[in-house]
Amino acid sequence: MNDELKELSFTVSGRIARPIAAVYEAVADPQQLSKYFTTGGARGRLETGSEVTWDFHDFPGAFPVYVVDAQPPNRLVIRWAGEASASEDGMTTTTFEFESIDDGARTLVTITESSWRATPDGATNAFGNCEGWTGMLAALKVWVEHGINLRDGFYQ
Repeated sequence: MNDELKELSFTVSGRIARPIAAVYEAVADPQQLSKYFTTGGARGRLETGSEVTWDFHDFPGAFPVYVVDAQPPNRLVIRWAGEASASEDGMTTTTFEFESIDDGARTLVTITESSWRATPDGATNAFGNCEGWTGMLAALKVWVEHGINLRDGFYQ
């Protein structure tokens, strides 16, 4: 049996006190995403087959995000370039899963990112993105529940 680690991935999750459709929309809609996550703006709706652009003032440079799958209001799958990616095309895969809980009053959001090399550089990049997606979940919760941009002034 070969127990060699070939690829790194991580999963983060959080519960948001809003119905699933509202939470999904806050991620898929570029205008909302720009209010709490993509500080430099998001261009393009997250729909299957689309290429959108995300920009962050705190991490400059707009970059393309490719939407592999969008199944409103339950699932989004995106791919984007990642340093030390294990995939042949240099991309990582991020999956957002939305689950209605508490009789529809809340939504469980789970984000999984995969395709990092099992190397020190791969681990550094995976851990950095894990921190980023955890921050995104917190910002999403505060935005959807209270209309507050948690990222404003957080990184700079």
